[in-house]
Amino acid sequence: MTDILTVDTQSQNVTKSDTPAVVIKDLHKSFGNLQVLKGVDMTVNPGSVTVILGPSGSGKSTLLRLINQLEKITSGKITIYGERIGVKTVIHKGKEALQALNDKEIAAQRAKLGMVFQRFNLFPHMTAIENVMEAPVHVLHMDKTAARDLAIKELERVGMADRVDHYPSQLSGGQQQRVAIARALAM
Repeated sequence: MTDILTVDTQSQNVTKSDTPAVVIKDLHKSFGNLQVLKGVDMTVNPGSVTVILGPSGSGKSTLLRLINQLEKITSGKITIYGERIGVKTVIHKGKEALQALNDKEIAAQRAKLGMVFQRFNLFPHMTAIENVMEAPVHVLHMDKTAARDLAIKELERVGMADRVDHYPSQLSGGQQQRVAIARALAM
């Protein structure tokens, strides 16, 4: 069994929104006859920290893969800031129907989502600021000056302003994690 714990960490630095960041309703995922997730419900509010706990094989990674659309949902729904992921509403024969998103639409939804995992996957040949700038420049097509300003802001936000020119090998594990968090925030 997987437990989901959410702690509200609202502070002056976080903008409170009436729209939950993530809402999961009656989520099911099966691989053949193996039912991995059975009716998961979860709401994550902006500014909260959520921990997903459970033993190996309990569906933690599968849940994250579903949120990031790396796996297809068997049934249920996931919304991120009110936008349903993986499907769109279309009019078919005068009635509303759900249609699966194409790869380009899925990529556009994924570009709005950032996750930080245990392995941070920082580019070893890039400094902290270059690691944070990479996705805004290449995924969001932001110009380099704006991306640099954003990267500095996010690195300052996570307490890494004095390490912007350090390579991952020059940073502790915790510092690397904070760079990865800044990278996710920049998206």
